[in-house]
Amino acid sequence: MMRDANVPIIWVLGGPGCGKGTQCDKIVKKYNFSHFSTGDLLRDEVASGSEKGKELQDMMRQGVLVPNETVLKLLEAAMVKALNGTVGYLIDGYPREPAQGPEFEKFIAPVDIVLYFECSNETLVARIMKRASESATVRADDNEETLKTRIATFRENTEKILVQYPNQLRRINAERAPEDIFADVEKAIDELLAKKGKK
Repeated sequence: MMRDANVPIIWVLGGPGCGKGTQCDKIVKKYNFSHFSTGDLLRDEVASGSEKGKELQDMMRQGVLVPNETVLKLLEAAMVKALNGTVGYLIDGYPREPAQGPEFEKFIAPVDIVLYFECSNETLVARIMKRASESATVRADDNEETLKTRIATFRENTEKILVQYPNQLRRINAERAPEDIFADVEKAIDELLAKKGKK
């Protein structure tokens, strides 16, 4: 079903603190894309109190990774539901590991572009530490040691993901001001919409 829809699909990747949340908000506002984060979808399902939600809650409580097939089913259901009122899809923070991309494309539809917000490790750590210091609630994983591990894991997985999509990949320098970053994002999305005949 999603395969025939001809609706642009964009994966949004970047390390913790790269500012992808800010950019996704700007894309949604300007282009009327639907923005999905797999983490939010899982949390919503748990909050709904459904049978599936209870299963997921048990898995999360035990620290077990939710099977990718389950994540993709939730994602597809959300995409189908939004289909009539959307210009395109932003899938935030997915794929997290190299095997997930091909599964998404097999199960849902091919990805059109992969936006990758590039930032040095130093910048990521500095931004998150700043966010943590300004926040009333401190996230357990916002300390420097945990952060460095998170960033290292992210880099290792992401490099393996990006090499799978040489033609779809758009690397964006995320060390700059949000407006400058967004100018590059707009260029990538405008090209995509023109190619899809949406503009």
